[in-house]
Amino acid sequence: MSDPAPPPSPPTRARGIGVIGAAAIGVGGMVGGGIFAVLGTAVGLAGGGTPVAFAAAGVVALLTSYSYVKLSVRYPSSGGTIVFLDRAFGVDLVTGVLNLVLWLSYLVTIALYASAFGSYGSTFFDDAPTWLRHALVSAAIVVPAAINSVDATIVSKSETFVVAVKLALLALVIGAGASAVDPSRLAPETWASPLSLLVGGMVIFVAYEGFELIANAAEDVRDPARTLPRAYYLCVGFVVVLYVLVAVVTVGSVDAATIDRAKDYALAEAAKPSLGQAGFVLVSVSALLATFSAINATVYGNARLGYSLAKDGELPRVLARESRGLPIDGIAATTVIALLIANFVDLDAIAILGSAGFLLIFTAVNASCVKLAKDANASRVVAALATIACAGALVALLAHTYEDSPRALGIFAGLVAFAVAFELTYRKVSGRRFDALSRAGGAPSADQNK
Repeated sequence: MSDPAPPPSPPTRARGIGVIGAAAIGVGGMVGGGIFAVLGTAVGLAGGGTPVAFAAAGVVALLTSYSYVKLSVRYPSSGGTIVFLDRAFGVDLVTGVLNLVLWLSYLVTIALYASAFGSYGSTFFDDAPTWLRHALVSAAIVVPAAINSVDATIVSKSETFVVAVKLALLALVIGAGASAVDPSRLAPETWASPLSLLVGGMVIFVAYEGFELIANAAEDVRDPARTLPRAYYLCVGFVVVLYVLVAVVTVGSVDAATIDRAKDYALAEAAKPSLGQAGFVLVSVSALLATFSAINATVYGNARLGYSLAKDGELPRVLARESRGLPIDGIAATTVIALLIANFVDLDAIAILGSAGFLLIFTAVNASCVKLAKDANASRVVAALATIACAGALVALLAHTYEDSPRALGIFAGLVAFAVAFELTYRKVSGRRFDALSRAGGAPSADQNK
């Protein structure tokens, strides 16, 4: 039997994004605030084996990118992840919960980036008081939200410049820091246990999740069957190498005690041995720019994800209200929840919440690829391996969290429980019905036919 032909391209869209453009979307999403926020946390868990931890997380990301390649080519849609889940499992309680977890996970990443902004911003003040850090964290959320409420393009127009600055900075840290690396700090005897290495990699997995943004641009890509695979593998492979090199320079040039003391701004500390205080300041300024930009982009995207889910009946109707073409209520909800997480949950716990949320979502996406393998011309073996890798990584992360940070595990369990309870009660209380036709392009669900 011949492979099913992909659906025709929408006639009203001009497909103009090539391999480099699509890969840049993924790199921009991955090399955002994550590497600035979670590097110190990873070193604290993995020790001298931090490069191995980053590589392990990169393998999980590469396996998952295979599923995204196959599903994006077969179902090109701006809905991306939620379309894949709807296609595989239908529009029901499970997909409703997963879609809500995705929305909540992006709220957590906003809080993560804001925490990093506060940590790096505090380095410009001697003995910065706690209230100042909270003020910086809050401003890092409120200001981008205000920008999105007035003109969301103000910062997004400069995104290419910001990505270039981030990559140039990391290249500078790697190039200058290579000469300061002490190989003994990377020796196997300095590594944490194998389980801790795995957990360290999974805690920082949130720094890899941005490649899934390519799926949202699949409709606008030239020759998707050729362009999307190259874009996904290029961006993920590039970032894996980049992160491993950053980890080598950080662990190899800075002693463990210093990293532990400066855990929340470890990348700036990594620039000191080779670039001195000027390097520390340069990295800190770049971190502020990178995390601010990442928050702005995530507020933009998550408010629109909430708008889409609200239009489809999965979130309250108020989140689908617009003003001047902007989802103002969605932006407000995103702001308030992100502020609560950023100010009342510590950075390590936020990193765990973000990584766990995306590992759960990626497990489901990989399982979707297993189910849709024939239609998507995918290998069930590879998709199943990716599913097992994500699920295993999630279990390892949660098991470690149970032992080391039960409060973080409780918060994650609470988020998932909230999603389940909300989906169980919302339609019954509101009387609304799901309508996934606009995003999934499929037949009406049973619920719609009632």
